[in-house]
Amino acid sequence: MEGNLRILVTGGRRLEGQVKISGAKNAALPILAATILSNDSITLRNIPVLRDVDTMLSVLNTLGIKVKKERNGEIYIDPSNLKYFEAPYELVKSMRASILVMGALLSKLKKARVALPGGCAIGPRPIDLHLEGLKRFGAKIDLEKGYIEAETHGLKGCYIHLEYPSVGATENLMMAATLAEGETIIDGAAKEPEIVDLACFLNKMGARISGHGTDRIRIEGVKELRGTIYKIIPDRIEAGTYVIAAAITKGDVTVSEMNPSHLWAVTTKLREAGVWIEEGESEVRARVLEKLRPVDVKTLPYPGFPTDMQAQFMALMAITPGRSIITETVFKNRFMHVDELNRMGAVIKKDGNFALIDGVESLSGAEVCATDLRASACLILAGLAAKGDTFVSGICHLDRGYERMEKKLAQIGAKIERIE
Repeated sequence: MEGNLRILVTGGRRLEGQVKISGAKNAALPILAATILSNDSITLRNIPVLRDVDTMLSVLNTLGIKVKKERNGEIYIDPSNLKYFEAPYELVKSMRASILVMGALLSKLKKARVALPGGCAIGPRPIDLHLEGLKRFGAKIDLEKGYIEAETHGLKGCYIHLEYPSVGATENLMMAATLAEGETIIDGAAKEPEIVDLACFLNKMGARISGHGTDRIRIEGVKELRGTIYKIIPDRIEAGTYVIAAAITKGDVTVSEMNPSHLWAVTTKLREAGVWIEEGESEVRARVLEKLRPVDVKTLPYPGFPTDMQAQFMALMAITPGRSIITETVFKNRFMHVDELNRMGAVIKKDGNFALIDGVESLSGAEVCATDLRASACLILAGLAAKGDTFVSGICHLDRGYERMEKKLAQIGAKIERIE
């Protein structure tokens, strides 16, 4: 049974070699949602093989969109039979990104009915910014029996100021604006690479978007969008996780087929900690040549240190002698992995949105449970550095965001396997 599966990590092995990075989950999901807007077929390349991607493909299927996975890893999407406007609870409950179909459905069909989203239990992530923004376009929105119901006679371009640079809200509103009448300006927009990738995809379909990658995005509505072929950017969070895997095992790993500039905030902190980092055009090599030093980290929206790398970096600081402090400013309750790291011998105290880490010489293998996606990666990293065996349960979270993680780690020397 899938619920009984665990990852067994036998620690103490130095990782060496090369890891190829998959397509970015957080770029693939909104781009898949954006295919709703096209009148023609679309081919997407570099889509990662992940549970969340499968969930989004299932959402598209329920809307009447034809989806076909090709043998070469490409996905062919034909939205010509789009006729339904409801994303049901049984799919949306498992993945928060399902909310991203709302802006596209409203723009294309003028109706949307989407279940209130679920996902990782890392604290409240309200969708108020999504809904208030859609209202600015002239949409009527009601909350009925756990569903968001939205309707419009035609979206009108508008000015939107986001109080917080929400990635999901920026994506949803950008998709809504592409077919809206007139010009839309989104101030306070998120600047993540995944936002840029979505804008580039939409522009390739015929949208008129500028300013992506800055805090002001301008969209001039068009009559229709056409089909295209598009390649998803590499996953910067997966890349960062393997760079830390090199550091935590005092290894020598080259992370390839990625964009080093997307990882700048992480590699900057790793350099401060004493990790030797060499950047190429599409790769990063990480080695440990000296004793590591504790450094403080504060999570921030891009281009700041990503909240999705906080747990992995904490695992590294847990075995770096000295005091370090991690401040989480993006999500509440994203320190649930602290108790599990402490079960392995870490000395970490939580104080509100601060985690105080007194690094120890080594961790010990233990039975631990992942409570969310990035916590699962954190515990596997800790297991790589620990003495003895670590059993990580709750790996359903891991499969939502990491493609074949245990196989990729095994290829560079880890002793790791999936067991019942």
